[in-house]
Amino acid sequence: MENRAIAHLLYETADLMEVAGEDSFRIRSYRTAAGVIEGHPESMASILKNPERKVTDIPGIGKGIAAVLVEIEQRGSFERRDEMLEKYPESALELLKIQGLGPKSIRVLFEQLHITSIDSLERACREQKLRELPRMGAKLEEKVLRSIAAYRQRQGRFLLNFAQRAADELTEYLSTVEGIEKITPAGSLRRGKETVGDLDLLVTGVGAPAALEKFVVHPKVEEILGKGENKASVRFGHEGLQVDLRALGSESYGAALQYFTGSKEHSVALRQRALKMGLTLNEYGLSKVDGGEIVARKTEEEIYEALGLAWIPPELRENSGEIEAAAARKLPKLVEQSQIRGDLHMHTTESDGRATLEEMVEAAHALGYEYVAITDHSKALAMANGMDEKRAVAFAHKVREMDQSGFGLRVFSGIECDIKRDGEMDLDNDALGELDFVIGSVHSYMNLEAAEMTDRLMRALECPHIKMLGHPTGRLLLNRDPYPFDFDLIATEAARRKVYLEINSSPERLDLTASHIRAAKAKGCKFVINTDAHHPKHLANMQYGVRMARRGWLEASDVLNALPVHEFARLIDLK
Repeated sequence: MENRAIAHLLYETADLMEVAGEDSFRIRSYRTAAGVIEGHPESMASILKNPERKVTDIPGIGKGIAAVLVEIEQRGSFERRDEMLEKYPESALELLKIQGLGPKSIRVLFEQLHITSIDSLERACREQKLRELPRMGAKLEEKVLRSIAAYRQRQGRFLLNFAQRAADELTEYLSTVEGIEKITPAGSLRRGKETVGDLDLLVTGVGAPAALEKFVVHPKVEEILGKGENKASVRFGHEGLQVDLRALGSESYGAALQYFTGSKEHSVALRQRALKMGLTLNEYGLSKVDGGEIVARKTEEEIYEALGLAWIPPELRENSGEIEAAAARKLPKLVEQSQIRGDLHMHTTESDGRATLEEMVEAAHALGYEYVAITDHSKALAMANGMDEKRAVAFAHKVREMDQSGFGLRVFSGIECDIKRDGEMDLDNDALGELDFVIGSVHSYMNLEAAEMTDRLMRALECPHIKMLGHPTGRLLLNRDPYPFDFDLIATEAARRKVYLEINSSPERLDLTASHIRAAKAKGCKFVINTDAHHPKHLANMQYGVRMARRGWLEASDVLNALPVHEFARLIDLK
């Protein structure tokens, strides 16, 4: 079993234990172990099979979890999980994905109304049964019904990094087929959409038919949905991601890549443009309406040029002004990942990170960064071991000592300081003034009305030390909607006060959205693309934040951490 699948079982068990109201220490141990296993570079199975290795040598895995891992390896489950599933059905886990419900509420619903699924929860809300229970009411029923509708809309969607991993795995697997020229992801993955519904792969070369044969027998294929001469579709992995592999002739590669990349709206607008020019566009090429003579098909660049357009980067293909800009040759020069010089949001074992300060800095140096900011949590996040004023200042001194110790990059002291419900910062101004880079973030009271949340953020922006607003809308993809607030007003105020807005690269967040980025840029805002890393491997998530920035039409000049270190330091008022 892969590490991710093992981690999933542990997370699932911890969730069920929380619903059951069990000991918080044991719950935390399962979640900690799940996080460690998910991020560990070696397979747990290979370590368990090696008599000279011990999984307990891995920090975060004790003897109890080690025994669980042995049991999982032997039979795919373990006793504690089985016990919890006897008490609560697996369908109860879905209830945790509904906003407005926590583990305690779910336990009450189970015990009082025998609710164990989304369907039975929806029925109970419509029959107004929740308002009869303690600490619940009509407002909660309305919120739960809205959350159920949103959850159903999200079903069948997958995070961007999940789709990217599947694409990478299949590309490596198929690349061994003789005669393959190219294997290219298309669709929403290529456009960098926050979530994807399915995965499109295009393969060219004389070996393409053989690639289809190999594709359908991949060990992770759960179901073959269809297979023909030029296309095969499967359900991939236990998550059920649909993957379509199309075999193409090299001569029409560009046309097919353009067609299957989309978006639908962009493609429709291109086809309409083609028709006005006496041309027709499909997956086989751009041709003349009269006579069918092929005008372009081998590359995307040829097709766009034949339509009188500059080539449009995939991230912009949403029919939101990119065609007009391409016609006027005024497309932005989008920011590239290679232009990112630092990461300004990361956590260490000083709060809830899973690596030391030294390990995070070394990992950043290995990526070639010129600078980083270490931004552990403030005291309000007690579960994350957040720092009070005394610890924050002492840790800042430790960071500055490291900055002078010759790591090969600048290390700035910082903090991710909670914005409290009233808009006050979680640490006092004296402590914040000792730090180089202060992030203000909301982690609690996300159910406020829009006006109250707007006031909260406006007050936070008054803090003279705040340099950046972290994950500004608070969304968790496929899990939690953004909290409501007047985004235009906050963006305007942030621009006025020269507070940067974060584009959070964590695949679970990808916050801000493309539309928010464009709107904020129009208000004069500048941005920082960060990973919010809690482990060295999370630093690789920068690619996803850069994709969001590109979808928001950003150039390197819009991004603070695309600046050289001396320019960065000057802009945050440091030498």
